[in-house]
Amino acid sequence: MSDAREIVSVVPVRGGSKGLPDKNTRCLGGLPLYLRAALQGERTVGRCIITTDIDEILSATMPSKTSVIRRSEQLAEDDTLMAPVLFDLIERCELQSATIVLLQATSPLRLDSDINAALDMFSTSQFDLVMSVSRKDSEVLKYGTLEDGRYAPFRDPQFCFANRQNLPPVYSSNGAVYVFSAQAFLESRGFPASSIGALEMPEERSFDIDTLEDFLRAEAAFRDRNAD
Repeated sequence: MSDAREIVSVVPVRGGSKGLPDKNTRCLGGLPLYLRAALQGERTVGRCIITTDIDEILSATMPSKTSVIRRSEQLAEDDTLMAPVLFDLIERCELQSATIVLLQATSPLRLDSDINAALDMFSTSQFDLVMSVSRKDSEVLKYGTLEDGRYAPFRDPQFCFANRQNLPPVYSSNGAVYVFSAQAFLESRGFPASSIGALEMPEERSFDIDTLEDFLRAEAAFRDRNAD
């Protein structure tokens, strides 16, 4: 990094998922998803903090460089946003001067090299935040909203009349990696978004598990990737 600030990986996991119950403690390749993410944080960053309300995780033995803090019920609701969870963690763990590497446990096909590449991009000081993205269908550029019966396109109105093959590439955050400074997060009152660096990841590594179907697809992809 460009300065001496501490780098900490954060793995946020909560119970109560309705799409796939107990998804964060499900095993993939012999490891629970939360532990797989924590070990990856240790390998790439050195230190990991898990914030959770799951008793099974709170009572589990953790790797030497991973700590766990209990998340309050108010921060583990279905509609809880990530920002208040991170505000709580930064304050309680005194991470105001740290660089945060946010790793979702539900992105198990992320590689160590993806995290390292995001850190390298962030270290250039060109971006307030670096996040991983994957390419999506450009058809979304034809979308818009209705405002009092008037169609309001999301982007360039001419995209609505273009052939799909002529539309520019479109990307979306895949939830696998976010890198930002805690100070910028606090000053922005949320994820800093004035200058976002994008680390492209291929679709085959961009799984975000939310349903049983997602998990089974990720499990099959994991087996294929690790087949002899």
